[in-house]
Amino acid sequence: QVQLVESGGGLVQAGDSLRLSCAASDRTLNMYTMGWFRQAPGKERDFVAAIRWSGTSPYYADSVKGRFTVSRNNVRMSLQMNNLKPEDTAVYYCAAGTGTTLSRDYQAYNYWGQGTQVTVSS
Repeated sequence: QVQLVESGGGLVQAGDSLRLSCAASDRTLNMYTMGWFRQAPGKERDFVAAIRWSGTSPYYADSVKGRFTVSRNNVRMSLQMNNLKPEDTAVYYCAAGTGTTLSRDYQAYNYWGQGTQVTVSS
């Protein structure tokens, strides 16, 4: 069982930046494909970004491409979010998967964090 913990959420204004982090409580993450998802009130959980265990080939949703950057090392995954928009408001979740294929399908990920709230005011 992998326990993931997110941090870094908060309340910001449109155009501001935030950096989210995700770490495992008791192990390294080097064997897992990692992803970020988000869920706004009343909406489904949406894919944001994913990255291989090697740190290569980051993959983004079209809605965040050019504004968000995902990165990782053996112990932590980060999501740098720039030029935030009100529509980015959501609970952000990190996820870890044992598969090797980057996927935007939440069912491809085995472990999830508890989420961190990001609120962007206009």
